[in-house]
Amino acid sequence: MRVQGRIPACGMISQYNLTQPEGVTNLANIVYKKIRMQGFHFFDYVNLYPKFLEFVLSHLKEGKIVYVEDIAEGLENGPAALVGLFSGRNFGKQVLLVAPE
Repeated sequence: MRVQGRIPACGMISQYNLTQPEGVTNLANIVYKKIRMQGFHFFDYVNLYPKFLEFVLSHLKEGKIVYVEDIAEGLENGPAALVGLFSGRNFGKQVLLVAPE
């Protein structure tokens, strides 16, 4: 982390099924580097959603925002794809392709 860095925290899906939650280590760096860590929830910003859509959709259409999809093909692969969400196996947006278009 850089000096005066900021760490946003939202969602902790990797922690849901742990019997012993994982903790933060090396907390001294928060003090030494003057780092700020703050949790947030999307409900705090739901009123901004229309403005967000207006901004993001135009950027998506122009190719300014690129995203990654992790596609699991076939309904039979759905359970493994779901379990992968909790273990960090997937990268990007997890999609289950049930049938080709």
